[in-house]
Amino acid sequence: MHSEIEAGLVVQLQKQLQVDQLYPVHRLDKMTSGLLVFALNKPTAQAFQALFAQHKMQKFYLAISDHKPKKKQGWVKGDMQPARRGSWKLSKTLQNPAVTRFISTPLNPGERLFLLMPLTGKTHQLRVALKSLAAPICGDARYAQADEAKQEDRGYLHAYALQFSLFGQDYEFVCPPSVGERFLTAVCQTAIATWSQPWNQFR
Repeated sequence: MHSEIEAGLVVQLQKQLQVDQLYPVHRLDKMTSGLLVFALNKPTAQAFQALFAQHKMQKFYLAISDHKPKKKQGWVKGDMQPARRGSWKLSKTLQNPAVTRFISTPLNPGERLFLLMPLTGKTHQLRVALKSLAAPICGDARYAQADEAKQEDRGYLHAYALQFSLFGQDYEFVCPPSVGERFLTAVCQTAIATWSQPWNQFR
């Protein structure tokens, strides 16, 4: 998430929650909607940051593409390498790879919904993963065709669910998307409902 957007969100949340301090513990890309975690104090923020660093925070995302993927489920693994103008690309080497598990289901003809579980937290990881499958995310101005992306009402990537343990207690949060014409179609809503406990899809 861009720092100025994040700063504005923190101020807004502090007012809504009537608290003096909030600590953002992870970020979302500007085009990504959905769940964000904030801590109310520094020790909790540090505990959250440790969960993310140790890959003990299970994250699940929804994405839509209108291109046929090279495969419909499985893994995407590879090192992330800088490309032009702040973009990234996936290589075949595995020295410090970005790792993503995914499944998908058809929606309308030529359109698929993806459930993505990143096991690492690299910049643009999910956007690059789907691009590498020849199925860039709808509305992704950086990794999809620019003329196609412009026709979309949003970027179709959504932070859908989190599952983690903190201070001996287990937590599960699910937040379906509420914005975006493609997400709100009946067929997509039905598909999302079948993934209401997304962690069960990867056991």
